[in-house]
Formats: sequence, C-alpha cells, structure tokens
Amino acid sequence: MTRTILHVDLDAFFCAVEVLRHPELKGRPFVVGGSADARGVVSSASYEARKFGIRSAMPTAQAQRLLPDLIVISSRHSDYSRASLQVMDILRKTASLMEQISIDEAFLDVSDLPEPGEAVAKRLQNEIEQSLGLPTSWGVASSKLVAKIATEVGKPKGCIVVPAGEEERFLAPLPVEMLWGVGPKTREILNKSGIRTIGQLAAASTTQLVALFGSERGLELAARARGDDQRPVREDHERRSISHEHTFASDVGSLTELERTMLGMSVKLGRRLRKDHLACQTVKIKVRWPDFTTITRQIKLSNPTHVDDEIYLAAQKLFRSVWKQGRKVRLLGIGVTDLGSQVRQLELFDHSWEQDERLMQAIDTIRERYGKDAVKRAGSMRADR
Repeated sequence: MTRTILHVDLDAFFCAVEVLRHPELKGRPFVVGGSADARGVVSSASYEARKFGIRSAMPTAQAQRLLPDLIVISSRHSDYSRASLQVMDILRKTASLMEQISIDEAFLDVSDLPEPGEAVAKRLQNEIEQSLGLPTSWGVASSKLVAKIATEVGKPKGCIVVPAGEEERFLAPLPVEMLWGVGPKTREILNKSGIRTIGQLAAASTTQLVALFGSERGLELAARARGDDQRPVREDHERRSISHEHTFASDVGSLTELERTMLGMSVKLGRRLRKDHLACQTVKIKVRWPDFTTITRQIKLSNPTHVDDEIYLAAQKLFRSVWKQGRKVRLLGIGVTDLGSQVRQLELFDHSWEQDERLMQAIDTIRERYGKDAVKRAGSMRADR
C-alpha cells in the first residue's frame, strides 16, 4: 500500500499567536524576539517583515537596521506552548500515527483513512484556522522527506500534493539547499561542482558524489535527491537533546560571571531532565567569541546523570579547555544529549548519589510549589546581592 504522509507547519507561529492577542499587528512588519539592547535575536518574523530580508535567528539589531520602524514583541513561550498543545490535540484526533517534531511542526500518517490525503490536510487546515485562528501550511506525499519540502514550497497557507511516483520530478527544479542534510558548507561544495538543483544532484554520478562526500554520505544525498525516504512516522518521538544558551548584553571576560552563567544553565538542564525522567550521557558547550566565531565541544560521561553539579562540572571542564584568561565571550550555551531513562550504576557502598537524588527531588518540589527562585545556588547569585 502506498503511504500517505502529511506534514504540517504553523506559519510564522509565534507571530500568529501574537496577532491573536494584538489584532492591530495583522498585516504589519513585526518580529518576536529579544531586545536589540540586550543583543536579542529574532525568534519569529511576520511575513510582512520577511519582505525586508528579516529572518529568524537574525540579531534584532540587524533586523532594525533593515527596517528602522520594525515592531519588536517580547516572547511569551507559555502562550506558544498552550497554542501548540491545542493544535496537536486536533491532529491526534484525526491520525492514528502522529510525530511532533517541534513546537510548530508535525508528521501524520493517514494511509489508513478512506479520504485522500489532500482532503484530510485541507479539512485540518480549515479546522485549525477556524477554531484557533492559526494559519498552517501542508505537504502531502508518500514520504516524510518530500512532504516536508512540499510544505516549504507552499508557504504560507498552502497545501501542496506530490502524487506517488512524481517525487523526483517535483524535486528536480528546487535548489539543493531545500534538501534535508544540505547546509551552507554542503551547498558550497555542490555549487562549485556545478550542482545547484536537486535534479542535478540526482543526475550526478556515484563516482563524483563519493569523491566529494565519501561513500556513505554521497549515496545518502543521491537517494534523498530522488525522493527515497522510507522512514516511518513514529508516535513515540523521543527528544534527542536539551540545551540552553545565553547572549550577554556586552562581551564578558570574567571567569566568575561566565561560570555563574554556566551554573544557572546547568540547574535548568538538570531540572528539565528530572521532570522528564531522563538522564544524559553527553554534555556539550557552545561558545561564541565577539567576532561571531563559534565553537562547540562535548564530553561523554562515565555514567548517565540528571544532577546539576555533574552537568556543570563537565561543562566547566570543557569551557576551561578553550578559554584563555580575560578572553571575552559573546554567547555561551550548554546542551545535553544521548538521553535515556534515569539509570545509573552505583559503586558498592556508595550512597552519595542516592543522597543527591533525594536532595534534587526536594529542591524541585519546593520550586514547583513556590516558584523557580525559591531555592537558589549561592554561586549563581551576584556578589552585590
């Protein structure tokens, strides 16, 4: 049986939610993001703002240089999470298999429904807009890969259908960067070889692609260019990583302040892991210098953990390996990956971890009841407090 896969993307999601709260923003160029004074970045840009070249992840200051009258709205993540849950509830009532891949995206496998995929997509598109006031774009295809690209082609508020057997013809004229796995570096390599469209990539010889990217990577790109993708829609989509990062209002060269920031992020990560009953095996850091050069480092732990201190000590070790006394930092981030259930091998007669576990549970309970600032690490507080 030919699969029918739907991909849905909420159009300019954060902005769409803000328009519901502030109808006067409709049709105006605005962004949701951080303040330019605090080196904020754009989280979401309205389509009217995008006409001026403004995009998500762009520094807010740069966006305001492109459009001096740009309206900047502070993020309200609780509102976005609530709206996302409402949308996902609607989708789950229709599809027997649904895989949420982000706060504003999901795949649905509707192969078992009697309706054509396009009819299901348009019905859901109308229901979400009518009941929640949120616009969506849809892609309908026989695979996740092609359905997602179809959604991108149809934005905003589109519904693009790619019939089974037409995948390669649909993909052929599109630029290679629309293909999953083709980032700026891969695109540059392909462009230098005269490959600018997905069709040209599909037509490239195996010898050429293997020479450019190696056997496994080269064959994988060729298969994607043909639209080959047998990945199933997974109902139990597991979170692969959790991360936090902080952009400083001005570049920071003080080790005390930098490590205080890392401690604060480690506390947030540990709390999130415990809340989701997860533990991490790998800790990563991200450091951006004032010239925007960005580096990442990671370390694999001997045992999975969800303890704040262990995450912090691993991050601290990584940071000190790349930082020199007085060197200023623009952005600092910590992430945890290799997530799994909370399992830990204890050494014989070692009860310290069990004591830490009870302590963390007690602190989490206090914070849940009295707020996240009810209990603080002394090391995370400024000396002048």
